Amino acid sequence: MGVDYYKILQVDKNANDDELKKAYRKLAMKWHPDKNPTNKKDAEAKFKQISEAYEVFFLFLYGYHQNFSFISNYE
Repeated sequence: MGVDYYKILQVDKNANDDELKKAYRKLAMKWHPDKNPTNKKDAEAKFKQISEAYEVFFLFLYGYHQNFSFISNYE
């Protein structure tokens, strides 16, 4: 099974774009490596997960996935 980005951002599967953005900002602030100098390695890993999850939602919500339709032509 794939990565559950909803779980990473701690939001419901019916969350709207404002809820996703709010959850991302809250978690990004919490897990930013500069905010966790004593646990920097774990914070960096968690911060990357959170950023990846938000990026996936952002690309989907704003239609940027359509810009990559040319990739399917290379099978």
